[in-house]
This record gives sequence, structure tokens and C-alpha cells, in this order.
Amino acid sequence: MAEKEIALLQEQIVRLGEKKFDLEAWKNHTTIFLERIFGKESSKLRMIKDLGYDYSSWNLRDTAAAGKTSDKDPVLMQAEEILNAAIIELKTLGLPHEKKEKEKIWDLLNDELTGKQMRELETLVKSENTDKSELITKILEGLEKEKLASIVLKLLTD
Repeated sequence: MAEKEIALLQEQIVRLGEKKFDLEAWKNHTTIFLERIFGKESSKLRMIKDLGYDYSSWNLRDTAAAGKTSDKDPVLMQAEEILNAAIIELKTLGLPHEKKEKEKIWDLLNDELTGKQMRELETLVKSENTDKSELITKILEGLEKEKLASIVLKLLTD
């Protein structure tokens, strides 16, 4: 599971309550963490970057007129909700890059193996067979050295 990542995000939630809180510094730290965990194209990353206060005169006038003085800062509430959603996602679905790595390996194998070999491998990987490691090894040992070298080369260079 993603215990370290979850702990990082929980620490960022705690930092939201610090007495000398600096939103921009907090956003920088959080951006670094989210980028590493979810990737540069993550919607969570974009939402954190977009957090900010609206100091326009219209916004200040509307807030004062409506009497919207809340105990809790809406920007900080939004930041906390984004991180809570990220934590729930990590707890429920795990790390996103783990899935991508496995998909890459299966794609590489699919390029080099026959359909029959792929079906056999998929069946073995999903099975509860106690000898599945030995059986998978037999399939891989049966491959030509060039195919194995090609698979390893692609794993190293992708």
C-alpha cells in the first residue's frame, strides 16, 4: 500500500492549521508531493496550483454584504478536501504508477510472445497454483534468447 505517500499528504493537512501558515510555500511543497505520487498531469495537482484568494473589490464587497465571515478559511477547506480525496484514492486504489508499470510489462510481453504463450502466462499469473513460479519460468526459458534480450532491453530503455 501507499503508507509513505498517505503520511506525506496527512502531514500537509496538519500544516494547514499552522499559526504562521504561508499558502504559497504550502502549495509548493504539496505540488512536489502530488507530482511524484500522481504525475505531472494530475487533476489534483492542477487544483492545488489553482488555490488562491480572490482579492478583487467585487468579491470583497459581496462577502461583506452577505455577512460571509466563516470560522474556517474556504481556501484551506478546499485544500484539505483535495488532499483527503487523494488519500482516499491511495487507500482504495493504491499508487497509480504501480498499475502503469505492470501494464508496460504486459505490453512488452505481448509484443514478443505468441498469443498462446500470452494466454498461458495470464492464466498462470491469475491462478492459485503453488507451482506457478516454476511454470512461468518454464515458459520464459522456452523463449529464444533474442526474444528475452529484446524484452529486457525494452524494460531497461522504456
